[in-house]
Amino acid sequence: MSIAPSVPRLHSPFLCCPLKISSSSISYSSARNQRSPSSYPCIRAIEFDQNTVVAISVGLVSVAVGIGIPVFYETQIDNAAKRENTQPCFPCNGSGAQKCRFCLGAGTVTAELGGDEKEVSRCINCDGAGSLVCTTCQGSGIQPRYLDRREFKDDD
Repeated sequence: MSIAPSVPRLHSPFLCCPLKISSSSISYSSARNQRSPSSYPCIRAIEFDQNTVVAISVGLVSVAVGIGIPVFYETQIDNAAKRENTQPCFPCNGSGAQKCRFCLGAGTVTAELGGDEKEVSRCINCDGAGSLVCTTCQGSGIQPRYLDRREFKDDD
């Protein structure tokens, strides 16, 4: 007697042996249209507990948010660049200049020395002009968009 070489079997926790169905329970017509259950393996579902499902869901949502937020901001920047900005600057009312806070727009500062003596000198903040370039719009008179304000401008 010769022994036929055995075919190695695949062992996996996800595969199980198919159910044996008796021939008496299957009619001849339905058996003819269906494949034999022994010709393909039955796949067992993976069992997850609730914590695993929550962890996977949170991970997927985190990835989606991590990709979605930067994409959203980029599209908003692109859309804002296409629109013309004509809104006047709020702090300077569109003039591009703000009144000096030290001299209150007079260009001079009065200092009381004592007694009845007063000394009037030119304002050192605005150099006697009475106004300064608006720090919000940088003198343009147009209100910058929110995302345009992120740039640091060194005045030195």
